[in-house]
Amino acid sequence: MKLSVVMPAYNEEDTILEIIKRVKAVDIDKEIIIVDDCSKDGTRDILKKLTDPVVKVFFHEVNQGKGAALKTGFSKATGDIVIVQDADLEYDPREYHKLLEPILDGRADVVYGSRFLGGTHRVLFYWHYLGNRFLTTLSNMFTNLNLTDMETCYKVFRREVIQSIDIKSKRFGVEPEVTAKLAKMRCRIYETDISYSGRTYDEGKKIGWKDGVSALIAIVRFNVFD
Repeated sequence: MKLSVVMPAYNEEDTILEIIKRVKAVDIDKEIIIVDDCSKDGTRDILKKLTDPVVKVFFHEVNQGKGAALKTGFSKATGDIVIVQDADLEYDPREYHKLLEPILDGRADVVYGSRFLGGTHRVLFYWHYLGNRFLTTLSNMFTNLNLTDMETCYKVFRREVIQSIDIKSKRFGVEPEVTAKLAKMRCRIYETDISYSGRTYDEGKKIGWKDGVSALIAIVRFNVFD
């Protein structure tokens, strides 16, 4: 089994080398596919210096958003299973084995890592928590799924599943879009608990209320009109 780790990156010069180190430390045959979405800090310069054959780097010449970076990364994946990994340090690669298990034993086509199923997490933004739960609940109402964390980064797919989806969302609407399309495909979706070390805005967190509005629009668009 070969794992493709797809990592979108934008202005993560403080964490990019550390997250690569942590992913490489996981005892799984893997490739790391990093898509730099036209970073404005030193991330691109750091990535251009990498020579590790496990790490494949692709560069967007114009900033397009997380959805566009994921689309590029998914198209380059050659592993049997694909996992999304943010380039910050909020999600712990040591949990890959737990996330992969339902696919490896034949139960699942897709696994979501939920931050709300009891895993250890940093205590932070209450309104972000409510917004996330609202978007997840609304998404569930359209998809008839009972997910607890639709917006999670940790999504794991059999490669043929994710490469069959034509992703149209450029930015954070990618999460509800992919969820809607997986539901329409009647994929076997599982959830497992994960830990979460959230960041403050001073520490580099980027998502804001506008992204919540975009996700809301995407839920309606991809469940009703697409």
